[in-house]
Amino acid sequence: MAKLYFYYASMNAGKSTMLLQADFNYRERGMHTMLFTASVHDRDGHGVIASRIGLDQQASVFTGETDLRAQVEAEHARAKLHCVLVDEAQFLARSQVLQLASICDELDIPVLAYGLRTDFEGNLFEGSGALLALADTLTEIKAICRCGRKATMNLRVDAEGRAVVEGAQTEIGGNERYVAMCRRHFMEERRRSA
Repeated sequence: MAKLYFYYASMNAGKSTMLLQADFNYRERGMHTMLFTASVHDRDGHGVIASRIGLDQQASVFTGETDLRAQVEAEHARAKLHCVLVDEAQFLARSQVLQLASICDELDIPVLAYGLRTDFEGNLFEGSGALLALADTLTEIKAICRCGRKATMNLRVDAEGRAVVEGAQTEIGGNERYVAMCRRHFMEERRRSA
């Protein structure tokens, strides 16, 4: 029986690298995969999953309205799929997570989803919340805070390195960037900037 897996972490933990490695392992064995990434995440190009260590792969893009199940079924009819891999899974809608679960349950194709658990304010993303509730297997990927402790939070900082404490849930590109931190340092930096 196929399972829905959710691999989650803070920024810079190697989620995309792990996804690309899993994809390579399937393809090396002659198995067919289908990759998805969020359309809003185009830092490395539209429809590209790229890791910071230089690996990349083309992928189908999804928006909140994309019918993932229909796309998977169409591809599966063309060539038997052995695995579906989803990068930036935090951007999935709950309905899409339900589609991923049905791909496992009804089509018997495993789905590996990789994404952030929380946003820069410490709130769950819609897709991550649904995956935490519905995935068969949850795996936290470890990142390290500047203090050496496990990083679980994503601090958004401006060009001067100050914590950003309000704004849109997602900021891709622009002058702001994200820093993985432990909860203690995340809270301290946000209080300092409030």
